Amino acid sequence: MPERDVASLAARPLRLLLAEDNPRDAKLTIAALERSGCRLSIDTVASLASFQEQLERSDHEVILCDYNLGDWTALEALQALKNSGKDIPLIVVTGTLGEVAAVEVIKHGATDYLLKDHLARLPSAIQRALEEKTLRDKRKESEKALRKSEAAFRGLFESAPDAIILVNQDGRITLANTHAETAFGYTREELIGQPLEVLLPERFREKHSGHRNAYQANPTIRRMGVGLELFGLRKDGSEFPVEVGLSAFQTNGDTAILSFIRDVSERKQLELQLFQSQKMEAIGRLAGGVAHDFNNHLGIIIGYSELLLERLGPNDPLRKNAGMIKEAGLRSASLTRQLLAFSRRQILEPRILDLNEVVSELEKMLRPLIGEDIELVTSLDPLLGKVRGDSTQMEQVIMNLAVNARDAMPQGGKLTIETTNVDLDEAYAKAHVTVKAGPHVMLAVSDTGMGMEPGTLTHIFEPFFTTKEKSKGTGLGLAMVYGIVKQSGGWIWVYSEVGHGTTFKIYLPQAEAGIRGTTADRALPSALKGKETILVVEDEAMLRELACEFLQSSGYTVLEAANGPEAIEISNRHAGPIHLLMTDAVMPGMSGRELAQRLQGHRPEMKVLYVSGYTDDVVLRNGLLEPDRAFLQKPFTKDALTNKVRAVLEGGKGATYDS
Repeated sequence: MPERDVASLAARPLRLLLAEDNPRDAKLTIAALERSGCRLSIDTVASLASFQEQLERSDHEVILCDYNLGDWTALEALQALKNSGKDIPLIVVTGTLGEVAAVEVIKHGATDYLLKDHLARLPSAIQRALEEKTLRDKRKESEKALRKSEAAFRGLFESAPDAIILVNQDGRITLANTHAETAFGYTREELIGQPLEVLLPERFREKHSGHRNAYQANPTIRRMGVGLELFGLRKDGSEFPVEVGLSAFQTNGDTAILSFIRDVSERKQLELQLFQSQKMEAIGRLAGGVAHDFNNHLGIIIGYSELLLERLGPNDPLRKNAGMIKEAGLRSASLTRQLLAFSRRQILEPRILDLNEVVSELEKMLRPLIGEDIELVTSLDPLLGKVRGDSTQMEQVIMNLAVNARDAMPQGGKLTIETTNVDLDEAYAKAHVTVKAGPHVMLAVSDTGMGMEPGTLTHIFEPFFTTKEKSKGTGLGLAMVYGIVKQSGGWIWVYSEVGHGTTFKIYLPQAEAGIRGTTADRALPSALKGKETILVVEDEAMLRELACEFLQSSGYTVLEAANGPEAIEISNRHAGPIHLLMTDAVMPGMSGRELAQRLQGHRPEMKVLYVSGYTDDVVLRNGLLEPDRAFLQKPFTKDALTNKVRAVLEGGKGATYDS
């Protein structure tokens, strides 16, 4: 026996199972091993039952087994070993063994065999068997690790949120994951072997084939989202936007391409919503700014036309012209109000509302408005929650939507107004820009009319956009609806399909209990006169002069100032009382709120009326729309101004006029 074998076997105890029915042969076998220096731990068995018991109970490193063991053989021992599931080298040690029997035991799993008259070879045979077992164990561990790695790869591959497709040198699909099946609508079996271009719209295929060949010639890692905008093609023929990441590697001398494909339909939709929201916000700021400046000029036009009408006799040939100037000014003021509504800078007087009541009160008015050939149906949730809003503006919203629905059904149809409670969850809010999760009240106005194309839907809330004939619409109706809803803290969504009608859905947050509404102001007769002293502060000279003339003609004593410092100086010089400060809310240098605070420090009994062209963020931040603040929106008529002044002087904040 070689020195290496002796040293290896002598280095540690050897746990040995010996199946031998001849005691003399068993002693010879053990002696042969001991002579080689083996330190043995031996269990000896003679029956098959004992052999099976030892396999279950003990952990042996090597089995030595005679071929013929009385009523059982080495073949049965090999079968028992196989049934146990253990991987233990079994060497057949026998007196005689023919060629056929030798082949048979090796075929059944014996590691080796040798004759009893060659026991000197036994230590070498055991050492070889142990080494083979070690190699086998290592191979099994490697295979196990490989299977584990493959399972991990398969798990990652299958659970990836993106479609993953492997393409060979010829551009054909060789591997696809579950998400690829879901995204494209094909089974994996249908995809394997197909050219990658089957997943692209026809118009892109020729170019893509060239791009793929160029990429294979010079492959680099391409991150997701880098490159041209791409589209995928589903099995059903529908297209969807995708982003693609690429990676290449060599396999069997060929360049394989691993494609990561992400469906970005939802993100594109959100981007479109955000773009629309930002566009509407920008248009709103522009519209609000224009309306604010325009209101000052309209106030002058309307006011001086009123003064002209007062001074012209009933038969004066110029009276008709002055009346038309005033009428044009009032119509223009109506347009600016709609612009202010769109830009969310109009004055609202919010209170707790029941939309069912608003709809019910409007129903009688709507029926003659929409015509006899249109069926009006209301479906109102009896358990509808309350919202916080301006009832007049909500009526205007419903009215505008109903009129639009009527115009979309020239041959008649059905108009449905529905209310219900909805609870918008976080998932819904994430899918819709500007939406906040929580309990809402939904108001839906649906028609069975002509419907709208997708291109039209992206513009319907923009000011002056209209699909009606030039003489039949200003393009401000839906813009005003949009602004009122947004200013009320809600949002509006439209669903439409050509030939299948349109539905507008408005979502308003449910109001919390305990929010108090504003009380209605008592009605006042028009153009009430007075004798009090009023300090008028307005930086627009012509408008200031007009307001002063209105008030003076109604009997008031008027002091006028162009700005805050001038008003303070006039107040300091004036010895008598100043009953009312009428001031522009937003002025250069000193705001109307700051001016009022400074003057009321010396004149605590003086009342204040704020005036502005619109209630933009500066006014809101200064708290001028609180219930105890009196506010008048420009442009105003003489009656609106004098009624408001009288109401404030008599102790109320008065109705808010925006003539």
